[in-house]
This record gives sequence, structure tokens and C-alpha cells, in this order.
Amino acid sequence: MILALNIISTIRIPENNDWVIFILLGCGFLYLFMIISLQRDATIREFLLQPFEDSSNQILSWMIVSLVYCISLSVLVSQYIPFVPQIVAEKEILGYQLNKIGYTMLSVFLFYFGRMILSYLFYQSIADSRKWPLFYFAATKFYFVVSLILMALIIVHYYFGINKAEVFPYYILGLCCIFAFKNLFYLFHPQKVFPSEWYYKILYICTLQFVPLLALWKLLFF
Repeated sequence: MILALNIISTIRIPENNDWVIFILLGCGFLYLFMIISLQRDATIREFLLQPFEDSSNQILSWMIVSLVYCISLSVLVSQYIPFVPQIVAEKEILGYQLNKIGYTMLSVFLFYFGRMILSYLFYQSIADSRKWPLFYFAATKFYFVVSLILMALIIVHYYFGINKAEVFPYYILGLCCIFAFKNLFYLFHPQKVFPSEWYYKILYICTLQFVPLLALWKLLFF
């Protein structure tokens, strides 16, 4: 009896990660559609180096990149969510309840959608709305690269048998580096996507970059 219990305890049920492949394939097809159709068969290098004046379908490209980025980030981060809040877990949508991946996606989508609205209102309020298209044009290029990195990390995370607890601090460090580099990228972008006045730049970074990120962290991990 004891031997049987020991054998059962050592049996490891393999995880079924087919859903990860389907998500990555969907994201890949979205990017193929964007590059082939919206960007007129441009290469990735041409897409990244394309100036604002020569770009096409900017809003659609921005929406696709934002969608892929939010999905990729959610798939990677959802494994570390300790639990789904009871008030959310009790709610049903068409008979389905949100699990960790659903809750993470909902939180991430609401976070970035809300920040996008606030960013638009910010540029409108400082009478610098002409820079708003330049801003989301630069954001499209940045998040496109980051989403590719996230998709590569997802493959390593789910299919290479790494210790998920040990790599978590490195993920956090990486996300912090991305956050810092993103603001430097915006600050020194050739198109001058940030407001001209220095105090508006600080206000934007503090109120619409740093503080909302802390709110998302608390929503997901506390």
C-alpha cells in the first residue's frame, strides 16, 4: 500500500499547453495580415524604420499590435497570478467563469484601454493633439518588438521545462527594463512624440506611465 502511494505521488501529470500554441498561431496570423496587407508586403525592418509620413493604416496596425501585445503579456503573466478575486470568480459570462488567464487578459486589456483614453485626453488638454498620431505611431513600433520578445519567452516558459519560480524575478527585472527603455525611446524619438515642455513630460511619465502600472500590479498580485 505504501509502495503504491509512493508510486502515485511520483507520477507527474503532463500539462496540456495546446492552447498556448493556438494563441501564438493566432497572434502570428494577425502579424502576417498586418505586414502583408496593411503594410504592403513590407519586411519587418522596413516596417520598423518606416517614417511617419510614409506609413499606411496606422490606426489598424496600432490596434493589431496592441491586441497581440496584451494577449502575449497576459499568457506569460497569468501563471503567476495567485488567485482570481472572489467577486470576479463568482461572475458568469454566458455560463462561463473567468480563470486566471481570463482574469489577467481582462485586467490587462482594461488597463491599456484606460491608459490609451487618458493619454488621448492628456494630449488634448495641453493643446498638443497634433502629437497624438506620432505618439501611437512610435508606440506601435515599440510594442511590436516587445510582443515578439514576449512570444519567444512564452515558448521557452511553457515548453522548455524551466523553473517558473526561479525565473519570475528575471521577468520582473526585464519588464522594469522595458518600462525604462520605453520612456527613453519616447523621449529621444526623432518624431518628438512627447510634449515639448519638460514638466508635461514628467507629468505624463508619473501619472500615465508609472502610477497606472503600480495599480495593475496591485490588481493582479494582491
